[in-house]
Amino acid sequence: MRSPSRFWIVVAAVVAIGIGIYAFRAISGPKVRVAVASRGDLVQSVVATGRVIASSRIEIGTQIAGVVDTVEAVEGTRLKAGQTLATLRADEQQAAVVQAQAALDEARARLAQFGATTLPVAEQQLRQADANVALARSEHARVSELVAAGFFSRAKLDEARRNLDTAMAQQRAAQKQAEAARPRGSEVSLAYAREAQARAALDVARAKLAYTRIFTPVAGVLLKRDAEPGDLVAAGTKLFTVGAGDLQAQFMIDEKNLSLIAMEQTAELTADAYPGRKFLGRVVTIAPSVDVQRGTVEVRLALPQPPDYVRVDMTVSAEIVAARRTGVLMIDSEGVRGASGASPWVLAVRDGRAVRVPVKVGARGTGKVELLDGLKEGDMVVPPAELAVVEGTRVRPASP
Repeated sequence: MRSPSRFWIVVAAVVAIGIGIYAFRAISGPKVRVAVASRGDLVQSVVATGRVIASSRIEIGTQIAGVVDTVEAVEGTRLKAGQTLATLRADEQQAAVVQAQAALDEARARLAQFGATTLPVAEQQLRQADANVALARSEHARVSELVAAGFFSRAKLDEARRNLDTAMAQQRAAQKQAEAARPRGSEVSLAYAREAQARAALDVARAKLAYTRIFTPVAGVLLKRDAEPGDLVAAGTKLFTVGAGDLQAQFMIDEKNLSLIAMEQTAELTADAYPGRKFLGRVVTIAPSVDVQRGTVEVRLALPQPPDYVRVDMTVSAEIVAARRTGVLMIDSEGVRGASGASPWVLAVRDGRAVRVPVKVGARGTGKVELLDGLKEGDMVVPPAELAVVEGTRVRPASP
């Protein structure tokens, strides 16, 4: 009979213990997970995804119509200023240069001829005309005296007068011709004008010949080419796109993070194609306006030393460091309720109960929030994930 008694005694003890545990838990509340305020270092950052861009893009095309003869650069090529990208067939332009050069040579020969032969001949002809006038005038005077003395008839005097008039007319013509052939004369001025016109025509022909060579005016990277040998292109056709200047990273930051971004802030970047490699950037441009359609602000980062694998239009992610805090009081960000509002608060564990406590938050890092007021180191907070816990509930904190 003693064995059954012992059995029931054990059962009664177990039941009593269970009732005690249940009663203890009912009195002390459920066991909940908590976050503990502690001190440490915190980095507040803004994470964004964007693309690598060149600080400027240059569209290069042809100024004349023609047929593409050669293409001397491929996409991705690093270019020097003045480097040839393509050439057009230049037979017509080369012939025009030869023709214009011949016209210029002819105009210059004409100018040289004025000094060598035309002017001396004109001066000689003028001197001869002057002599003829003097002779005709002397003959006219002699005949006039003889007619007056009755030795010649009136017809002889008329003939002498005609000879004098003819000589004077020839003299005037010789004078005009000599004046035109002199350095400031009309013929010489016209020859100089024709020489200048021929020189300008040669410059135009050479310029059109130069247009058959398509080159980049600046150093950069060839981003795109739209030309192949044999293509017929019209004047003004875009053939190449060159990325010039230093590489930058462009991001569209949510406007709610605008207050965290400032000039000269540093950032760590990674390319999606090379996730394990990081390189540095620096904020150099913050757009003065917000994109009203998307609610974003354009931010550009300079890349002081971009790795060789970085390419224009490559997708990159950046973590822009907005603030660094050392030895600050912080807590898991999930423990702060209404953190984005004007009155953040927490459910702190005080004397075994969940108590609403207003807090003041500072910098926000990855998974952590800086606490400026409301809690002290070691305080425990019930996160919102513990749905059964409300203000005033008795709780038993589990090990954090």
